[in-house]
Amino acid sequence: MPVQSRPVRDSSVHFRLLQQYLVLLKKYPILTKSVTSGILSALGNLLSQFVEARKKAQKGAPVSNIDAAGAARYAIYGLLITGPVSHLFYQLMEVWIPTTDQFCVVKRLLLDRLIFAPGFLLLFYFVMNILEAKGWTDFEKKMRRSYWTALKMNWKVWTPFQFININFVPVQVHISLHFIRQ
Repeated sequence: MPVQSRPVRDSSVHFRLLQQYLVLLKKYPILTKSVTSGILSALGNLLSQFVEARKKAQKGAPVSNIDAAGAARYAIYGLLITGPVSHLFYQLMEVWIPTTDQFCVVKRLLLDRLIFAPGFLLLFYFVMNILEAKGWTDFEKKMRRSYWTALKMNWKVWTPFQFININFVPVQVHISLHFIRQ
C-alpha cells in the first residue's frame, strides 16, 4: 500500500514553524541564531527569577519584583554575543577538527570544555559587568568570588549535553547551550 505524504500547508502549526525556522537558519544563520539566543537567554533569566521568587515565597521570605532590566541584559548578551560567537566557534570547530579525525569526538569536547567554556564565561562576566554599569573593581570581585565555582558547575552540568550537541547535532543547527550556562 503506497504511503501518502501530506503537503506542508496541511501539517501541524508546530511542524510549519520548525520548517520556517530551518529555512531562516539556512538563509540567515547568524541572525537567526542571534535572535534565538537573545530570546532564550531572556526567557531563561525570567524563569530563573520566577523559580527563585517561588522558593523565597515558600520559605516565607520577602519576594522582590521581577528584574526586567536583568532579562533585557541577558537578551542583549544572547543577541550580540552568544549567537554570533557560538556560530563562529562551531564553524571553526568543523574546520579545526573535522569528523574524519580519528579522535574528533574527544578533541571537540575538550576544545569546548577546556578552551571555549572558560573564555566564554569570562566574556559573560565582563559584558554583564558593562551592561550593569559596574566598574573594574566590581568585575574583579565577581571573578574572585564566583568564576571558578561557576566554571566547575558548568563543566559538571553541561558536559554531557555539549558532548551530544557537538558530536551528533548538525553544525547548521547546533544548539548554543552557552546562553543557559551563566
